[in-house]
Amino acid sequence: MMTLGQQFITIGMCVLGTMLTRFLPFLVFSDKRPTPKYIQYLGHALPPAIFAMLVVYCLKDVEVVSGSHGIPELIAMVVVVILHLWKRKMLLSIAAGTVLYMLLVQTVF
Repeated sequence: MMTLGQQFITIGMCVLGTMLTRFLPFLVFSDKRPTPKYIQYLGHALPPAIFAMLVVYCLKDVEVVSGSHGIPELIAMVVVVILHLWKRKMLLSIAAGTVLYMLLVQTVF
């Protein structure tokens, strides 16, 4: 059990860490200097790589030879792709796919 002082210190450190990670890029890369090419490259390359890793992680335990044979996962993925190509709204695509998957798993499969 943490004391009240330890709780305040923990919350303060979390706030400080969050603020530091939010404000540091603006302090390091000011408007006066151009952003380095490798930072621009990372800004373009990392988001698709992270999403690819998330897809692999989410599908790593899918059993296609037993249970529901990966059908709810496949349906949810198709809906996410179609919604994203149609509306181009990432939050809508992810939320709809998650809700659909949970509904399929809880009610159908």
